[in-house]
Parts: sequence; structure tokens; C-alpha cells
Amino acid sequence: MNARELNRKLRLMGACSEAVRWAEGKSFREVWNTCERADWMLWLCGRMAGTGGWPSRSQIVVLACDFAEGVLPPFEKKYPNDKRPHDAIKAAREWAQSGGAESLDTAKKARAAAADDAAAAAAAADDDAAAYAAAAAADAAAYADAAAYAYAAAAAYAAAAAGKKRQEVLKELADKVRERLTVPD
Repeated sequence: MNARELNRKLRLMGACSEAVRWAEGKSFREVWNTCERADWMLWLCGRMAGTGGWPSRSQIVVLACDFAEGVLPPFEKKYPNDKRPHDAIKAAREWAQSGGAESLDTAKKARAAAADDAAAAAAAADDDAAAYAAAAAADAAAYADAAAYAYAAAAAYAAAAAGKKRQEVLKELADKVRERLTVPD
């Protein structure tokens, strides 16, 4: 996809203006290979999920769960008896691993409850790392039936990463997205 087509497509899909500006003048392959924003990459994969050569929603959810699990330790250390974020990730992962075979209504209800619980845990957390961990879990669970917001798990992971700048962690996660998700040219 050439630069003009990509820019038009990003706008039509509702990409944020910052991403559209960054991608301007670049081909899709250049954008994919040089992007340092895992959140943008996951958003795009989520928007394209299931179309020719793009990752499935299940693959994206599993990756979002992995990112969310990466930030659970600060939450679990501070709130060892609160299993809501863990349960949210588990619900999303179970749906993804079933390949979406689970009844859509049943899956939506279970994930919604898990996401609500994790969101409540995030609201109750009194420090940033714990709140981001719980929020990432909520986003991973909710993503299983949302349009394209797995990026929140990556952003939460980045914000909670101790001793690293958000941009550094998003770049590391972008590399993981490229390793784990295959996209068409």
C-alpha cells in the first residue's frame, strides 16, 4: 500500500491525528517496520482483524493478555487478595484460546463482568502502577469483544514499567507485536 492510500485508509478508519501525521509519506511496510508505538500497531491490527492476511481477534487478545499480565505484579503485591484483574485476563484468554468458539452471549457476559471488576479494582488502587495494572487487565478482558482497543494494555504496561520511560517500553512492545503478529504487505 503506497503512502497516499495508507493515509486515506487511516483517516477512514478513524486513526488518531498524531498517527496519521506520523505515517504521512510512508508506505505501509515502512510504517509497520519502523513504528515505535505498540498501541498504534495493536489498534490497527484490531481494526483489520480477520481480513485477508491480518491476525485474528483471538491472536490479538492473547497478546493483549500477555501485556496485561506483565503489569499484574505491582497490583498483586499491593493487593494480594484482589483477584479481579487476574480473573479479567483469564476470561479474555479463555475466550481467545477457544478460538471464539464460546457462545458470543456467554463470552460477552463473562468478559464484561471480569472487565467491570478489574476496572473497579483500578479505580480503588491508590498508586499509579497498581491502577495501570488493573486497567490493563480490564482492557484485555473488554477487548475480546471491543472494536480495537487492545492498545490500552500496551499503554498501561508502558506507564507502569519501573525505571523506564513510556516511549522506551512502547518501542519494546512494538518489537514484540512485530514478532508475534504477521500482517500483509
